[in-house]
Amino acid sequence: MKRKGIKNLIIDFGGVLIDLDRRRCIEHFQKLELPDVEVVLDLYHQQDFFQKYEKGLITSAEFRNVIREKIGKPVTDAQIDKAWNSFLVSIPAYKLDLLLKLRKDYVVYLLSNTNDIHWQWACRHAFPYKAFRVEDYFEQIFLSYEMNMAKPDADIFQTVLSKTGIATQETLFIDDSEDNCRTAEALGISTYTPKAGEDWSHLFGGRNNPLL
Repeated sequence: MKRKGIKNLIIDFGGVLIDLDRRRCIEHFQKLELPDVEVVLDLYHQQDFFQKYEKGLITSAEFRNVIREKIGKPVTDAQIDKAWNSFLVSIPAYKLDLLLKLRKDYVVYLLSNTNDIHWQWACRHAFPYKAFRVEDYFEQIFLSYEMNMAKPDADIFQTVLSKTGIATQETLFIDDSEDNCRTAEALGISTYTPKAGEDWSHLFGGRNNPLL
């Protein structure tokens, strides 16, 4: 199971662990009559207030107020949160099992471009499994909105390296964005870019490997 020379894993959240449904999210916001949502809700290069929110440059209350202003009619916090969280589907159970098994042989970190509303939903609905909670899957969790920086900027990777003290040549980064992986590679980190919905457990021998 141990990948040669690799001691540390840095794993992305959206698209790598949790399945996403961009179309469902767009449809929910269209029902709320949010204009131009398809333009601003780009999967990898979020623009305008979505990007500011992911970097923690505006609060959840400010994020909701911007949406209300753009819609131009009364919309509740709950309606906004439901539409926003419809982007998130679920984390397949086999991936949660995989994370727990990987922790036996690697130091596992999470590095995600995310935001407070999404993360709170994930902690309540996506990560709880058997008796496990989100903190059981990772040595440390690094979230863009808490760090005020985001992938693919090099500074977020440099901050993770500085805070963990891990060596780049001993680290594998798994992220579904080629841009994010290019930045990591430029810093000397090995990378893998899974396709949408991919079972990337094959990197460690696959789900049917008895060592897993």
